[in-house]
Amino acid sequence: MGKKQFAALPFRLDKSELRVMLITTRRKRRWSVPKGSPMRNKEPHLTAALEAYEEAGLVGVVATRAVGSFKHRKRKGDRKRTMNVAVFPMKVNGQERWWPEKGEREAIWVSPKTAARLVHKAQLRRLIARFAARTERSASSPLSA
Repeated sequence: MGKKQFAALPFRLDKSELRVMLITTRRKRRWSVPKGSPMRNKEPHLTAALEAYEEAGLVGVVATRAVGSFKHRKRKGDRKRTMNVAVFPMKVNGQERWWPEKGEREAIWVSPKTAARLVHKAQLRRLIARFAARTERSASSPLSA
């Protein structure tokens, strides 16, 4: 089994339009979502929320269940590892003025269609599209779906 990581899929509703936030990776500057490795004594969804804060200053409510996962190759020195990244939707309530990685990444709010076009990973692209379709169909909050 590959190593695990946990990611947040930050979203908000702008005038009832769903928007998602993408951030750039530090090394290759590709568009992705905030993600990180498991933390001792921290549940996966809370790890995802902490990564969203550290990488983009986001605060909000994160779902306790993942909406899916994608594979990600991570380089550690000369070794490459395949990571299985579980993705948790996060309804963003705001963004702090300062956060640990401020200035190290770019961040943008975009439509799910644009997000799916910009992200590098095909599995993440499909996950965003599925989340958007389910959210737009759902009359309730996407976090309860």
